[in-house]
Amino acid sequence: MKNFIMLSNFNQWANNKIYTACSLLNEQDYKKDRKAFFTSIHGTLNHSLIIDIAYRSRIEGIAHGLKGMNQILFTSLELLSIERKKEDERLINLIKNLTKSDFDKDITYEGFDSGKTTYSINFILLTLFNHQTHHRGQVHNMLSQAGFKPPQIDIPDFKEETNYQF
Repeated sequence: MKNFIMLSNFNQWANNKIYTACSLLNEQDYKKDRKAFFTSIHGTLNHSLIIDIAYRSRIEGIAHGLKGMNQILFTSLELLSIERKKEDERLINLIKNLTKSDFDKDITYEGFDSGKTTYSINFILLTLFNHQTHHRGQVHNMLSQAGFKPPQIDIPDFKEETNYQF
């Protein structure tokens, strides 16, 4: 449980770093097709937000109303960033309010492309945080392609910068 609280805080910190770096790009570089799975930085950030909303909603037992993994929720970085910050707070609050036994509860849900799936909350959260790291790494690379030095976003950097107590 303690590790998930740390990961949710790290996730928020790392997302803020990535979004701040992306705000230095012009619109053309930000939305340029860089041959990534979700084409651009914008497409990748949208996808990451969609998956977080979907997983959090599944844990909370509420409908997420999303149409697919590549849906564009917001057309600008500014609006996407506002919702990203809200979602990171929702995730932190969700995890803080889970009990130790909640992590072992199974959740059955309909995936975007995978049909019905059942996983424990523990597994869903591990998947969520791994997924975020994966796509932040892609954005990190795309920032380099755009000629920008990406921010350091490793857990030791988080600890050093925030003085987070593990």
